[in-house]
Amino acid sequence: MDAAKEAGQPKPDEARTQGKPEASGTPEAGHRPAPNTPQFSRDEDLHAYHEMLLIRRFEEKAGQLYGMGLIGGFCHLYIGQEAVVVGMQMASEEGDQVITGYRDHGHMLACGMDPKGVMAELTGRRGGYSRGKGGSMHMFSREKQFFGGHGIVGAQVSLGTGLGFADAYRKNGKVSLTYMGDGAANQGQVYESFNMAALWKLPVVYVIENNRYAMGTSVVRASAQTDFSKRGLSFGIPGEQVDGMDVRTVREAATRAIQHARSGEGPYILEMQTYRYRGHSMSDPAKYRSKDEVSKMREEYDPIETVRKRLLELHGVPEAEIKATDAKVRETVNDAAEFATHDPEPDPSELRTDILLEARA
Repeated sequence: MDAAKEAGQPKPDEARTQGKPEASGTPEAGHRPAPNTPQFSRDEDLHAYHEMLLIRRFEEKAGQLYGMGLIGGFCHLYIGQEAVVVGMQMASEEGDQVITGYRDHGHMLACGMDPKGVMAELTGRRGGYSRGKGGSMHMFSREKQFFGGHGIVGAQVSLGTGLGFADAYRKNGKVSLTYMGDGAANQGQVYESFNMAALWKLPVVYVIENNRYAMGTSVVRASAQTDFSKRGLSFGIPGEQVDGMDVRTVREAATRAIQHARSGEGPYILEMQTYRYRGHSMSDPAKYRSKDEVSKMREEYDPIETVRKRLLELHGVPEAEIKATDAKVRETVNDAAEFATHDPEPDPSELRTDILLEARA
């Protein structure tokens, strides 16, 4: 925890209640911004605003298409959590890998994947990243170093650790950014991965996106230790809690964690205290929490609106410029939806492709 202490971050015990449910076990979503919040330049805030807004509008459109029956299967939206992946990507370098669970569309977009390809995969079209055969949970891009969203809870953690092992073996200076949710943090394979990563000092940053409810159960009802930054202590893995609703604190903590991993010091855990506005998936009515709780988070801590206010009040960005960004993002998302609803479906012959890898001579 020394790095966190030197950077002015709160110790885990001090930060336990930041962005966490009350200790009494009630589902109230208390949230307090981190102290000593770093500042962004005008260009950094403009970049963060664009990237987070793209994810928000894309997910809203995906929700609409799902409601129209154009997206089948499961669909887990990232609305509310945008600051986490955008801040992480702002701190990463080209070639660093990203792997996550099934709430993955935001991660793809933050990695620079084409919104048209992502949306086309959601609708099962040829132009999708998995040629229309993977859907919401199974998209990959070797070009953008995105190694998939994974539908089995916690499965991506062992795979992300493997990516870190490959980086260490090749001595390429890259880092594996391995995301999981608070629910996955209780999986046994996660701790097997922690053990190996610590033993071999693998360059992995484990990002626990604590949105407080996993599939629908509050963390205080499902986890004996609700400070997820401490989950690696028995393996000697440092960790810290981060205000995941503020892209600035995310970028700062990510910079520290990634440098730790890249320098050969081994893995690092970041618990991002965040919040999702929608249910676990599109089929979840989210009756396990009150409307007032969700409204409070939207009104007081929304990561996009917070940046918008800074752009107007701190950086003096004209409102016309912000509206132009909004219009550009909407156009991008609408173009993606148009492509995804008119692109042809995969040819039936695709059922027999991507099953076996031909052995090289």
